[in-house]
Amino acid sequence: MSGNNNENGSNDSSEVTVLQDLVAGGIAGSASVIVGHPFDTIKVRLQTMSSASSSRNGVLSASSGGFKSLFKGMGAPLSTAAAVNAIIFASYGSSTRLWENTFENGQHASNHGAKTSDGGVIIQNEESKTMNQESFLKTFTCGSIAGTIQAFLICPMEHIKCRLQVQAAAATAASQQLYKGPIDCGLSIVKEHGLFRGLYRGMGVTLWRETPAFGFYFATYDTFKDRVESLLEDKDESHPIPSHAHAWAASALAGGISGAWTWAIIYPFDVIKSKMQTSPLERHLQKGMWTVASDIVKEHGWRHMFRGLGVTLVRAFPVNAIIFPVYEFVLLQLGDG
Repeated sequence: MSGNNNENGSNDSSEVTVLQDLVAGGIAGSASVIVGHPFDTIKVRLQTMSSASSSRNGVLSASSGGFKSLFKGMGAPLSTAAAVNAIIFASYGSSTRLWENTFENGQHASNHGAKTSDGGVIIQNEESKTMNQESFLKTFTCGSIAGTIQAFLICPMEHIKCRLQVQAAAATAASQQLYKGPIDCGLSIVKEHGLFRGLYRGMGVTLWRETPAFGFYFATYDTFKDRVESLLEDKDESHPIPSHAHAWAASALAGGISGAWTWAIIYPFDVIKSKMQTSPLERHLQKGMWTVASDIVKEHGWRHMFRGLGVTLVRAFPVNAIIFPVYEFVLLQLGDG
């Protein structure tokens, strides 16, 4: 999302177009899905399996489909990765400019989203680079808006993904329907259970997860990136690092740290969401978010709310470390073209 902050403000910057945002965000999002999906499959299985069958062998057993099954359901998130990232980038940028025009008299609006001459993308100007309380509030609020908007797209996508990820193990029951793929899964759910009660099952808990998550994500990313850049700049001058390597290393480390930190905070909501989106869809069997949470704690204890957190954090670092440098690299190539 952000690269180097240009010392000269916008003097050496060129504007990032919507098309460039779409292409760069789409490629970065696709790369993150490919890297992270196997970890996500393990996480969902750990969250939804019974305690007796949730061993390491159970997650990768033949009945679960083996290693290849870790890529089950990847089609849905991969096909929408470009759209999801485009929405995140566009909504965050738009809400930031709206904030600046409303509360800061447009002081920084002209530079937001501009591409610098060394391949970075300006998120914050030098005046606001240090994360004080006011700038944290702005970044958190605008990130939360972005999270809320994109939640309406990813809820049905993740519902389909979760169904496909667990159906191999669940198919041992004769009554369990096997879906042929993401399209068949989505159409079947809508046909049998409707759009909102079926495909958008778990929308409420998705909003509880995504809204604060992206607020923390963007706010902590700016903080970590600033500090990582400062550490890299303090390296021994006898071992110089090129400016592009500086920017991409800072983006990767800050993205990975902020992604893992955010997941650690909002993880219980993801456990509830996975349970809701893999439970029976019949109307009389559906339960609300807080009822599902209560049932999980009563049946398995409060530790179950953090089940699979380890693999999630392992997944979160590389996934989020890839997004930012890939996004900036693609923007740099598009700008040079």
